[in-house]
Amino acid sequence: MKTRVFLCLMILMVSFSISAGQKAGSKVTITGKVVDGTDAAVANAFILIDGEKTDYLTDRNGNYKIKVSKENTRIGVFTPANGMIEEVINRRNLINFKFTGSVPDPNSGKNEIDNEVIDVGYRNAKKKTLTGPVGEIKGNKSKYASYNNIYEMIRGEVPGVYINGTSIMIRSTTTVNGSTEPMFVVDGVPVNTIDNIQPLDVRSISILKGSSAAIYGSRGSNGVIIINLLHGNDK
Repeated sequence: MKTRVFLCLMILMVSFSISAGQKAGSKVTITGKVVDGTDAAVANAFILIDGEKTDYLTDRNGNYKIKVSKENTRIGVFTPANGMIEEVINRRNLINFKFTGSVPDPNSGKNEIDNEVIDVGYRNAKKKTLTGPVGEIKGNKSKYASYNNIYEMIRGEVPGVYINGTSIMIRSTTTVNGSTEPMFVVDGVPVNTIDNIQPLDVRSISILKGSSAAIYGSRGSNGVIIINLLHGNDK
């Protein structure tokens, strides 16, 4: 009798564990629309979950639809011109976003040929038109092979950047919430870390601060480090 009761309890515990695991790992669908300050739809905005880029973009009408785990807590949208805004999910299935001001079309203007052209992540700009200090290095040089990692490369090539291990601070930037870390943008997409980037894979690095970094919104308050990588036959 005791053995039978024990087996029944074990079966109930296993069933409960499986049910709880399935519930924890289940997905929920979130939909919404992204507009700018003029209520115009924002197309091709990146969707981020808990600060990480996903493969989802808004459609031409500014709409998005994404499945997330119940463990996820934050959802955000990002455009290179306007930076990122985030919302707490808090069990909501409909979350809309509204950027401040208008979101420019990156294809609306033509780039002018100039001897000093800076890649600011979503378009090229002449250095003399940028209103804040900016620095740039070009990769794919044999001397970069001597650097063990991307942090050594930045410290050795870019003036005005302080690096302690993997911690970076751009001189004369505003500290936000006690943090000195700049925003990282790799191939036009915001990332949380650049640890895995090898110096020989770098095409260029641009450093923005002040008014030049303002195109990325509040996340650019500590400056922006923009890295473009070599791909395929470029290497």
